[in-house]
Amino acid sequence: MRFATAAAIFLAAVAGGVPALAADWKPIEKIATYRVEGKSGIELYRSIGHRGPIVGKDVRAIAHTNFRLTWKRDYRTRGTACVLVSAVPRLVITYTLPEPASRLPEPLAQRWKIFREGIAAHERVHGDLIEAMTRKIEAETVGFTLENDPGCRKIYSVMEKRLGEISREQQAASNAFDREEMAPGGTIEKLVLDLVNGG
Repeated sequence: MRFATAAAIFLAAVAGGVPALAADWKPIEKIATYRVEGKSGIELYRSIGHRGPIVGKDVRAIAHTNFRLTWKRDYRTRGTACVLVSAVPRLVITYTLPEPASRLPEPLAQRWKIFREGIAAHERVHGDLIEAMTRKIEAETVGFTLENDPGCRKIYSVMEKRLGEISREQQAASNAFDREEMAPGGTIEKLVLDLVNGG
């Protein structure tokens, strides 16, 4: 599960070039794993508690979603105005998930499969929210025009406030999703209980 998303948004202005179409890009998704050990559900869960990714202030998580977002932006001068005529994002989303160090016996292997698939599905929602944030940034900034900025030196600082707002909206949506999923009786608790029950 994702307790916090460590993220940085890097914006680069690139002069010249042909404006890019919004539909041209897709996020790059990667999976990183960490090894857990155990021959029972409770042993595997305890191993997650010792080896899971650290997020926030030394908090261990079952899984984690992180991303890196960079931009290739084309700013152009039109008269005395500066216009952002295109923006091509490169979004890399990395999901960190647990992986058994050795082959699991049945029926534990099947319980683990269900558990991991459920956790992965949870993380993919965070990935979807990150992608939605990126597309919103693209939609709200491409075509943005700042008058009296012929050198295109002020336009980013003007856009920066809105970019921060969009980023905070994404973080708030992710946090709200986590609260719902990790509430007592929620999806994550059910996945954990189904894993550990039966030994």
